[in-house]
Amino acid sequence: MPGTAAEMLKTTRSELAPNPNANPLVPLVASGRASLETLAALALEQHQVIPADRRAFLHLAQRASEEPAAAGFFTMLAEGEELAAERLGAFTEACEVDEERMQAYEPLPGCQAYPAYISWLALNATPTDAVLAITANFATWGTYCAAIAQALRTHYGFTDEACAFFDFFATPAPALDVQATAAVQAGLESGRLDEKCVYTYGRLLQAYEEMFWTSLRTLT
Repeated sequence: MPGTAAEMLKTTRSELAPNPNANPLVPLVASGRASLETLAALALEQHQVIPADRRAFLHLAQRASEEPAAAGFFTMLAEGEELAAERLGAFTEACEVDEERMQAYEPLPGCQAYPAYISWLALNATPTDAVLAITANFATWGTYCAAIAQALRTHYGFTDEACAFFDFFATPAPALDVQATAAVQAGLESGRLDEKCVYTYGRLLQAYEEMFWTSLRTLT
């Protein structure tokens, strides 16, 4: 196990980084080959994911009452999900999704496996272990969002407002990184971190992330 939190974060992100070819959909979006229907499904799935993740992060923050740094990390994540939700509507409208269609939409099981597992972590994982696993996965998500935001402008003619949801997640969050480092360092010092659990959680999160995109790819 690396000696410092910064080293452990770097190592974990590297070890859990997905195969560059693992995502079957983002390259299609990046080249403008994904249909508007697929983008609409992405928006509709995110309307399910964002509030579920927010509640899970709030629960993790509550569970981490004796780990202030971890509690602060999950509180920041929950606040971020709330901000993301405020930006999701413009993307949804740009995909020509109205309220009636939103209410009638049936989520794809493969897309909802990821938030379901985040909820499992909220109930079962040691908060500090969850910090490390989720941080590693968020690096992947941010990369995908950056590619999508650029493609939406270049190939689909979406406005800045319609791209704001993806811009938000693609933008570096140094304060969140500082909080994650503090949480992991506290976990190392207290002996709460379990490297094997972290790897398992992170591996499964990346697998469910891939499942999310693979499920959407079937619609293109």
